[in-house]
Amino acid sequence: MPSIKLTRRQTLAAGAAFVGTLAMPGLSRAQTRPVITHGLQSGDIAHDGAMIWARADREAKMLVEWSTTEGFDIVHAVQPLDIGAPTDFTGKLALSGLPSDQDIFYRVRMMDLADSNAISPPQIGHFRTAPAGLRDISFVWSGDTAGQGWGIDEDRGGMRTYATMLTHEPDFFIHSGDTIYADNPMETEVALADGTTWRNVVIEQKAKVAETLDEFRKQYLYNMLDDNVRAFNAQVPMMAQWDDHEVTNNWYPNEVLSADDRYTEKSARLLASRAARAFHEMMPTRQVAEEPHRIYRKIAYGPLLDIFFLDLRTYRGDNTPNDEAEGAPFLGREQLAWLKRELAASEATWKVIASDMPIGMIVRDGDENFENGANGDGPALGREQDIAEILSFIKHGRVTNTVWLTADVHYTAAHHYSPDRAQFQDFEPFWEFVSGPLHAGTFGPNDYDNTFGPEVRFSKAPTEEQGVNLPPSDGLQFFGKVDIAADTRVMTVSLLDMADEVLWSTELQPVLG
Repeated sequence: MPSIKLTRRQTLAAGAAFVGTLAMPGLSRAQTRPVITHGLQSGDIAHDGAMIWARADREAKMLVEWSTTEGFDIVHAVQPLDIGAPTDFTGKLALSGLPSDQDIFYRVRMMDLADSNAISPPQIGHFRTAPAGLRDISFVWSGDTAGQGWGIDEDRGGMRTYATMLTHEPDFFIHSGDTIYADNPMETEVALADGTTWRNVVIEQKAKVAETLDEFRKQYLYNMLDDNVRAFNAQVPMMAQWDDHEVTNNWYPNEVLSADDRYTEKSARLLASRAARAFHEMMPTRQVAEEPHRIYRKIAYGPLLDIFFLDLRTYRGDNTPNDEAEGAPFLGREQLAWLKRELAASEATWKVIASDMPIGMIVRDGDENFENGANGDGPALGREQDIAEILSFIKHGRVTNTVWLTADVHYTAAHHYSPDRAQFQDFEPFWEFVSGPLHAGTFGPNDYDNTFGPEVRFSKAPTEEQGVNLPPSDGLQFFGKVDIAADTRVMTVSLLDMADEVLWSTELQPVLG
C-alpha cells in the first residue's frame, strides 16, 4: 500500500473537527445526540456555490456553516434544512454567494427535531470554488466502485485508489459512472488465485440485487463505509454521472428482466425510477427543476474549462444488433439539442465531454446485441448516428478543443480518433481517454470499431494469462488526471494506477483565437 501523507490543510481540518466537538457552544452532552452517519460530500461546484450533502441517523435539522479560513474565524450560517424518512435522513443544501476561486471550509451539524439541545458534533469538509479568471486547474476522473463482488476489505486497506487520488489534492473529481453496483451482490469471503482470501464488509442490502428504493440507497451508503471514500469526499468535490450498474447490467428502459431469476421486480423502467431517485438523494448533484432526475448538465469551471455530462442510459432504445440504417435512440433528441446548443455557446478554452461509455470500444450485450454505440467495422449505423451527429456538428460549428473522458470498460486507455482512419469522416480529430476501475474487477482489452477511426495510443489491461475480473489487490485499478496550465492553456492528461505510478501522459496544445 502506498504511503499516504496528510497535507497541512487535511490535518488542520481533521483537528478542527475534533476541537469543534469539544468547544462548539450549545452542544448537548446527552447520549441521544444525532449522528452524522456517512461523512460529508460536496459537489457540482460553481464560481459562487456548491452542493453539500450529509446524512443523520434520525429526523433532524441539518445545520451548515462555512468560512474562508480553516479556523472558522468568520462564520456564515446557511438556512437549516429539515431531513427525515422521505429521503432516508439525507440532506442536500445549495451554498450560494460564495467568493470565487476560494478555499471554502464548511461544517455540518445535525439537531434533533424533537430536542433542540441534542446536536451532533460537527464534521468538517473543504472545497475550492471555481475561478472567475485564469488559474491552473487540476482534476481527476475514473469510474466503477465496488463492482463484481469486490467490496471493502479492511485488512487490505479498503478502497485504496481513493486515498491515492487524494494525495494529488485535485480541484474536483469526475465519477464517470457505475458509482455503485446495484446488481452485484457480495459474499463475505472470496478465495483468490494466490491462495489468500478477500474478506468483504457486507451489509444486508449488499447480499442481494437492489430492487426497492431502500436497497438502492444502501448501495451508496455501503461505499461510504470505507474510510478512504469518506476522507476523499470530505476534501474533494464530486461531479457524478451514471451508467448501467446504478440499475442493472446493460439495462435499457423497455427491458423486462424475465430471464434473471434474481429479480422479483422485472421492469427495468421501474427499477430505473427508484435507482434515479436514490442516485440524486445520495450524490451531491444539482437537480434541474423541469426534470428532477436529469443526469446530463453542464458545469462551468472558469474561462479554461466547461464540462458536459452525458446520459447514455435514460433516453436510449432497446439493445439490438445496432445496425439500423435510420439510426436508433441513444442520447435522445432533447439531450442532443442541448449538447449542440451548449457546445456552440461555450467560450471556455477546453470543452470536456464526460461520457459514461466510450465511443469506439465494442461493448456487447449477449451474442448478437450491442450495449454502446460501437457495433463493428463499417459506416455509422444505429446508435452510432447520434455520435456522428455530434462530431459533425463540432466540426461545422467550429467548436475547438473538445476532449472526451470516460470509464465503463474496467481498464485504462488513450484513444486518438481521426477521419483519415475512419469510415465516417465528417469530423475533426480528437482524443478520448478511458480510466477505471476505481475499486472493482479489472477486465479487457476490448475489440474496436473503425467507424470513427480510433487508434490506441496506450492501454493497460489484464493479460490473457492473468484472466478477467482481477481483484483490486492485483493493483490494476486506474484513474486519470487532467492539468490545465493558465499561462499556456496546455492540457496535460495522465493515466495513473492505484500505486500512483504515471503509466502514460500527453500534452494537448489548444487551438486559440
